[in-house]
Amino acid sequence: MKVRTGSSAIVGALCLVASLAFSTASAEEAKAPRPIAPKVALTKVATAQNPIAGTAGPGGTVWIAERAGTVRVLGHGGLGAPVLDITAETTTDGERGLLGIAFDPKFAHFYISYTNLQGTSTVDEFAVRRGKLLPSTRRTVLTQEQPYANHNGGDIKFGPDGYLYIAFGDGGSGGDPHGNGQNLDTLLGKLLRIDPRGGRPSGKPYAIPADNPFVTAPGTRPEIWSYGLRNPWRFSFDARTGDVLIGDVGQSEWEEIDWSPARGKGGENYGWSQMEGTHPFRGGTEPANHVRPVHEYDRNGLGCSVTGGFVYRGGAIPALRGQYVYADYCDGTLRTLRIRNGKVTESGDLAVDGGSVSSFVQSARGELYVLDLGGAVNRLDPA
Repeated sequence: MKVRTGSSAIVGALCLVASLAFSTASAEEAKAPRPIAPKVALTKVATAQNPIAGTAGPGGTVWIAERAGTVRVLGHGGLGAPVLDITAETTTDGERGLLGIAFDPKFAHFYISYTNLQGTSTVDEFAVRRGKLLPSTRRTVLTQEQPYANHNGGDIKFGPDGYLYIAFGDGGSGGDPHGNGQNLDTLLGKLLRIDPRGGRPSGKPYAIPADNPFVTAPGTRPEIWSYGLRNPWRFSFDARTGDVLIGDVGQSEWEEIDWSPARGKGGENYGWSQMEGTHPFRGGTEPANHVRPVHEYDRNGLGCSVTGGFVYRGGAIPALRGQYVYADYCDGTLRTLRIRNGKVTESGDLAVDGGSVSSFVQSARGELYVLDLGGAVNRLDPA
């Protein structure tokens, strides 16, 4: 993720969220009506130091990660003291740092995704007891060396199937110089799916779900769920349907949002680096199995880097329910898509500015928080 120069030391190549001028992914989407936007407001509930990720925690809490390596719990009085501090174990050069956090469905284990001092992407696990982390139980689940300091990805979430999904970018630089997006022998440029607890009986850090799409394919990594991604900075699961939505940051012209149904079997090829959105990239050829984005927009406006969000399933804003909320790091405006059967049927603009939106957080009740890398932790409320 790319951070503005004035927002702490992140001057990365990733860029994050929205655009004033949207170019649509299809003729059908171009005809999508723009309904009357729900009236919403952003309520500042806390200030953090470069808030970058978050997750619903035990007891209805919301946990917030700060890029330099701390994790804090959001309470009625704002953010508490750090419950975890790995600032001595990571750096904030390029697009590195603490990039993602997640609990398993039973809140029995907590996971962090970060780049270590060597720049290697690392996913660690902690046991949780009575809502508290047990530092002595920490173990490393998965690592991936990164050739450059950008396009690390780093988002992590548990799916409705109980498995851990991990998003990695293509390794960085620009234009995917190593061809990682289409290479099934590397974890870079992929969405992974693993079972972090299933490896214990065999002494391995994780197990591979038996129904992963490349388990039996020679010359491929069995952890891969889908591929052809440039920098899937933020992804989510629809809390009601289980559908997957990925905000994949573009190279220089197109930002895209990818969608796959909960009933899907994985193996989707989202096209990078042959394609950027629905467009051939630098003379690329569209793969025969290319899954086109459900939505794309160009950079003719202020947008530069999409920040994927969530399908709103909360109760505070009934008119917003069922709509996917997302933004763009350079533009900041919160926008919406209504998606039915893999097609955008409505698109909208919530007319609120989230600032340098680094991430969205979904509470246990389905309410959304918007993280501004400049420091604000905002809750999306009815106006």
